[in-house]
Amino acid sequence: MRIEVAGESALIVYFGSLATPEVSAQVQQAAQALRLSLGRLLVDLVPSYASLLVIYDPLQTDHFAVKAAIHALPVLSGSGAEGEGRLVSLPVYYAEESGPDLASLARRADLSIEEVVQLHQQAEYRVYAIGFAPGFAYLGEVDPRIAAPRLATPRQRVPRGAVAIADRQTAVYPAVSPGGWNLIGLCPQRMFDPSAEPSMPVAVGDRVRFEAIDREQFFALGGQLGEVA
Repeated sequence: MRIEVAGESALIVYFGSLATPEVSAQVQQAAQALRLSLGRLLVDLVPSYASLLVIYDPLQTDHFAVKAAIHALPVLSGSGAEGEGRLVSLPVYYAEESGPDLASLARRADLSIEEVVQLHQQAEYRVYAIGFAPGFAYLGEVDPRIAAPRLATPRQRVPRGAVAIADRQTAVYPAVSPGGWNLIGLCPQRMFDPSAEPSMPVAVGDRVRFEAIDREQFFALGGQLGEVA
């Protein structure tokens, strides 16, 4: 564990150099322990792949006291229920009309479209980080057989709900935006809704499974076929 100053009222704690389920579990355990030990002294905790940003109230404490609290954390096992998070199931309509890169990804992998879909939905993914846009959860890791590099030229428009793969990560685009990931389907579940509580269906440390649905189910759940450009 390495601690560095990240601003006038923040410290960043590094738990490793690589994102693994064990390191991610340690990040979650540390966040839970610090919420209990520091309480109102905290402004925010921002977990990521292998680090935890600790933002504190400089009017109530300082980095010496916060650093001492971090050093006093109990031994972090990297396993156990407290590091597992919730298991969230997300529906996906996998098809060429909803996933314009599905067929090309299958050809690149020398697999059928059905095999790509099966490999994508049979895995359980950990939410390693949320960034790029509110609700954009970086999930890992996809089966190496369907891992695919980012597009050479990013699209100017990716529809909300697009399910995508880049390298060994997968994600659901929470809003219409540019993007360079390989699109393989659409999810009707809103990944970010500022009027809802909570505003996102997943948090860092949670686990995600994708569940294939057909076209009729997709529209019944409120899905829309957005324009890709």
